[in-house]
Amino acid sequence: MMPTKGPTIQQLRCFVAVAITQQFTVAAESLHIAQPSLSQQIHHLEQVLDTELFHRSYRPVRLTDTGVELLPLARRVLADLDEVFERVNDVGGIRRGHVTIGATPSLGATLMPEALARFQRRYPGISVTFVERHSNELLDELESAALDLALVILPIPRPTLDSVVVATETLVVVVAIDHPLAVRDHVSIRDLDGVPMIMFREGYDVRNATMDAFAHAGVPLNVALDGVEMGSVLSFVAVGIGAAIVPSIVANSNPDVKVLHVGPPSLERTISLVRPLRHASSLAASALSTEITDFLRERRWPKITSPDVRPADV
Repeated sequence: MMPTKGPTIQQLRCFVAVAITQQFTVAAESLHIAQPSLSQQIHHLEQVLDTELFHRSYRPVRLTDTGVELLPLARRVLADLDEVFERVNDVGGIRRGHVTIGATPSLGATLMPEALARFQRRYPGISVTFVERHSNELLDELESAALDLALVILPIPRPTLDSVVVATETLVVVVAIDHPLAVRDHVSIRDLDGVPMIMFREGYDVRNATMDAFAHAGVPLNVALDGVEMGSVLSFVAVGIGAAIVPSIVANSNPDVKVLHVGPPSLERTISLVRPLRHASSLAASALSTEITDFLRERRWPKITSPDVRPADV
């Protein structure tokens, strides 16, 4: 028989943190509690509900069917509670609250650090959980109510989500500084015929954009290295393994690579700020959304040495 005592707020917070991060250790760190305490809270919640919420044999951990059903309900309860605190304690400004935001790896490494630093300086009482995933994964988590907001790459063919275009960014080619193409500033895709290329792993929108660009130009793709991550691609390029097509916001972070602009036609991707339509944004989420769009309007992107990222008219 299920106990009459219901779940506590702390148990729900622990559950949501593990569901979002998919790791008990990371979830505990995000809540500033010890991992044994978090595990105990999850165990008590499962006892209260008389069911398991996580498949612990998987790494990362996965939600059970019951956990999937509980997640949007738990987030709604916590959001409503945060909203109460926000409205009761905030007469002259937002003083308390919590917001969960996701972004793609390239945006997480470039835009988000400075944007979140600005936000937390302005709203020190609002806690933030940040999740780094690929666009499709972020859209799934928005639909499941695991995220309040996300910065993703268009297109977004999902009627349950609302999106606002916030920036348009060019993709560029990077080569080692001693590469034969390094004497140039611009290349076309046809110039890459026969050039060994480094490809991102499945899930990256840039991988798909690269394959589409070569196919459209009728140029065979010569893959020298496949499956790399955003954080390592420039290092592989710098030692001469191959060229790569990368977002311009990450292209200037390694002095041992040469950045080549593509075109005509140029390669572009559209960055959008997305939220679920099924529930209203909290004050904290709305504040973070405004902070990010304002940040982009001011063109304060870090480490950009060329005008290849431009804010959208929002």
